[in-house]
Amino acid sequence: MATIVDQAREQMKKTVESTQENFAGIRTGRANPAFLNPIMVDYYGAPTPLKALATIGVPDARTLAVTPFDASQANVVEKAIRDSDLGVNPRRDGNVIHVTMPELTEERRKEYVKIARTKAEDGKIAVRNIRRKTKENIDAAIKDGDFGEDEGKRLLKDLEDATKKITDEIDTMLASKEKEILSV
Repeated sequence: MATIVDQAREQMKKTVESTQENFAGIRTGRANPAFLNPIMVDYYGAPTPLKALATIGVPDARTLAVTPFDASQANVVEKAIRDSDLGVNPRRDGNVIHVTMPELTEERRKEYVKIARTKAEDGKIAVRNIRRKTKENIDAAIKDGDFGEDEGKRLLKDLEDATKKITDEIDTMLASKEKEILSV
């Protein structure tokens, strides 16, 4: 029944990956293609993620170059970027749309740090929920006699160790992201 802790550990690792993806979408002043992930483009009447319609390159530290696969959709892609709540103003050069990241103010950086902390806390809450559910399953298995008291205690200790390791990993990622956001 040690697999129950292994399953929980796998779910927790997926939570870490999800938290890392959430962090990637937070702007740091440097251009990052993940910054444009939330943008949806009205592609022939269907909302479609921008990354499915175009390649996103990083020609320099503060610029993203968006090249639509279908050149006829460049206007729609440009409009979607402009209308997004990301606070950027794209400019078009033929089929390539250039998105320049404006300098971040100190106030805006602090806002982004708060957002990062919230996303980290959401990740830790998800990990704790996985721990709680797994603990309930272990307790039920002990009660049903599927395995003994000692085995149950060992599994619970393994579960606590895994939870601590994953939450520490999220804290480390948060510290790194905060440093990245606050560096000018």
